Amino acid sequence: MDALPNLRSSTTCSKDKVKDLQVKIIQWEDFEQELARLSSLSSALHQSQQKKLALQTHLQTLIQVQSESLSRKNQLDEISERVQLRKLVMGNMLMQAKVVEEHAQTKEDHLATEIKSLLVSGTSLSVARKRLQESGRLLAGEKGLARLSALQKILRVRQQHMISQVAYLYPVKTLIGATQELELDSFPSGSRSGTPGGNIDENKSRNQGTLTISGVQLNMLPFTQMTFFTDKKQIQGSTTALGYIAHVISLIASYLHVPLRYPLRLGGSHSYIKDCAVFNNPTSSGSNSTSLAAANKKCLEFPLFLDGQDATRAAYAIFLLNKDIEQLLNYVGIESLGPRHVLANLKELFKTILSPEFIESD
Repeated sequence: MDALPNLRSSTTCSKDKVKDLQVKIIQWEDFEQELARLSSLSSALHQSQQKKLALQTHLQTLIQVQSESLSRKNQLDEISERVQLRKLVMGNMLMQAKVVEEHAQTKEDHLATEIKSLLVSGTSLSVARKRLQESGRLLAGEKGLARLSALQKILRVRQQHMISQVAYLYPVKTLIGATQELELDSFPSGSRSGTPGGNIDENKSRNQGTLTISGVQLNMLPFTQMTFFTDKKQIQGSTTALGYIAHVISLIASYLHVPLRYPLRLGGSHSYIKDCAVFNNPTSSGSNSTSLAAANKKCLEFPLFLDGQDATRAAYAIFLLNKDIEQLLNYVGIESLGPRHVLANLKELFKTILSPEFIESD
């Protein structure tokens, strides 16, 4: 029962289609021609369909090739960009390599120079080492340091012996019970310790007696308190003592080979001491300044006596004489007792040189 409505609907549809088609009525006589024409059309349609299929296949192949070429072109573009980036990186690396190479070349040149200087220094060091070894062998030999030390000891013994003869000729002794007076009242008080009161042992020795040289006392009061009633014998005794001291200092300085800062011109009780000062000419300049300074060097002499001389100049001469004694004391490694103690400093100088430590000193 359900199939009948469907059959009716299909026949109705076929009738509608037949109505839409233009039906051409062919006569029997023309049937063969129409059939031949349809056959040729059918074959042409078949050929066109085959060509269509072939073109379709060819087009698909071309499309596939083009898509592959496009993808490869994209890949080539990416590779080209990468190559360009690599080229930039390589260019930067080449620049850095050139800079590093130039820096390395500079370092190499500097290192070569240092190596050359090191070789020269090594050669100099080897020569110096050979000289040092040779000097060591010379020092260790018979004419070496031991020999020099022995000769220096013999020289010290000889100097000590000669100075002991001077001390025997000009003995510095303490006069017990005599009138005690300061040696150089015209100068400020001073002592070894730098205090106004002086050293305790020094004050003690001064309280026990007065120092004399060859039995002559050095009294400086006439040099500072010169009057008409001054004792002439006292003045003569002091000038004689100063002459003795000057002779002793000159002998000791010559034995010890010490050039005195203030040279002496010996004349017994009428001796002089020199104070050399450089008077530079203010107009002199350039290369001639040294020669002019040497030419303008003048030495002023100061008397070590009061016979017709200024007391101030004589006092200054005694001050310079004590400076010479202090120079000799410093040479043997002893400090001065001060500018007021000429004979005390001289006695300390004799004591130091005649001690056994003087021979062992360098």
